Amino acid sequence: MPAQGGEAQPQAAPKRKDAPSANANLAVRIATAAVGAPLILALLYKGPPWGFFLLALPAVAIGSWELFNMTHPGDRASQVIGTLLAAATSLGVYFSMGDARALATVLVVMPMLGPLVTLVRLGDMKTAGFRASAMSFGPLFVGVPLTLLAVIRRDIPGDGPSYVVLAIMFAWFSDTGGYFAGRFLGKHKLYEAVSPKKTIEGSIGGLAGAAVGALLGHFWFLPSLPLVDGIVLAIVAGALGQAGDLGESVLKRSTGVKDSGAIVPGHGGILDRVDALLFTSTATFLYTLWFVVKR
Repeated sequence: MPAQGGEAQPQAAPKRKDAPSANANLAVRIATAAVGAPLILALLYKGPPWGFFLLALPAVAIGSWELFNMTHPGDRASQVIGTLLAAATSLGVYFSMGDARALATVLVVMPMLGPLVTLVRLGDMKTAGFRASAMSFGPLFVGVPLTLLAVIRRDIPGDGPSYVVLAIMFAWFSDTGGYFAGRFLGKHKLYEAVSPKKTIEGSIGGLAGAAVGALLGHFWFLPSLPLVDGIVLAIVAGALGQAGDLGESVLKRSTGVKDSGAIVPGHGGILDRVDALLFTSTATFLYTLWFVVKR
């Protein structure tokens, strides 16, 4: 109401309620990374080659469990089957040991099982096609890229651990660069229908963050990586990683889920944390396959 005998008094601008929570979330993220990063580095550089696979396999299982909880809500049997298929995919890729026949068998058989599982677990016919596609694609989508990190660790003598670190840095640095650039500079929406908070400025900051990862790799822990190759790989991997992040957002929005899970403090679920890594690891693996591994 207006004040007596005068104009209405201006109201104080509402305080932003998201700032404290955003700062708290950032603090939890930093604390989680501070604990997790040294353990990963120790396992990569000091542990046996198969040791990193023992880290990747549970991540595959948990990530696929989160995926099938979204695509097959309420169907515990299908969730278990999908998780087992993803774990089997991971084991098949890792232990194929370069045998093209074994690898081809995994890549051909797994997609065919999706419709067969759906025949047994038919449920609502309106969603049967979506669930069949998810069961076909899900085990490969989660199981293969994370396992490729363990393959890189094992199959590239000397530099294997460093290439794994590079793939992880592409994802983490892109995420961090995008976070800060978007928060302080973001004005133009990147893809509002999918992720309302992401901005074009944040995307550019993410690519810059990935490029910083390539520079650190070349000048610090991976001098065998040509600088030009590293920058190009960073841009490609960073862009694909951002697309992977948006792709998971599509899945979560279409299934009415905010986070894939809550296992990682400050990050949500495993799938929330590795959505970009699924793509950066694939890009890094393909680079090593074509340009690093000796034939």
